[in-house]
Amino acid sequence: MSSIPQTKPQGPGRPKDMEKRAAILEAAKALFIRNAFAGTSMDAVAAEAGVSKLTVYSHFGDKDNLFREVIRARIQDLLPEDTYQYVAGEDIRVTLERIALHHVRLDCDVQNVGTFRAILSDCRQGNPRYGKLLWEEGPERGNALMKRLLQQAVDEGKLDIANVSRAAGQFISLIKGEMLLRRMFGCEECAQSYTAELEQTARDGVDMFLRAYLPR
Repeated sequence: MSSIPQTKPQGPGRPKDMEKRAAILEAAKALFIRNAFAGTSMDAVAAEAGVSKLTVYSHFGDKDNLFREVIRARIQDLLPEDTYQYVAGEDIRVTLERIALHHVRLDCDVQNVGTFRAILSDCRQGNPRYGKLLWEEGPERGNALMKRLLQQAVDEGKLDIANVSRAAGQFISLIKGEMLLRRMFGCEECAQSYTAELEQTARDGVDMFLRAYLPR
């Protein structure tokens, strides 16, 4: 099978180019979830998107770059940077609850959990670099944004935190509890009761976080 020469990804151009790029990203996202990274070929992505393989390579260069862009686009669509916006004058509990509820709903979304499972499958097959890509674009990015918000709250005197980096990780762990793992393992029996418990877990996590870090 002849190989396709590696070409430098092109920047977005005409509207038609943007439409093709969007179609490629949507096709790749669906195939990565369905078949995992190792089971998805650039030929399959091109066929699913209705474009040529050369078009896929001209936009993304190689499969690693395409995967990264799928993850980046998905996360930035669902968890934009302004989700972590610090609002001066807003009660810090309101700010943290808003972030917590948005965060857990996304993390435990059925489609997103499907993505996590696909990545774990690839990691199990000896491809940890794909998990690293997901980590960098997802949790690591979110953690950096959370640290920024917490530092702003500390600077305003709304929180008293000695180690903002550690506190950011604690916040994410507290608001999710065991809920993500339960969905990963298919252990939620009722969608409605799971959603209610998920939201209550997030609010309880915020309560615990504030008991530790509100100024005394």
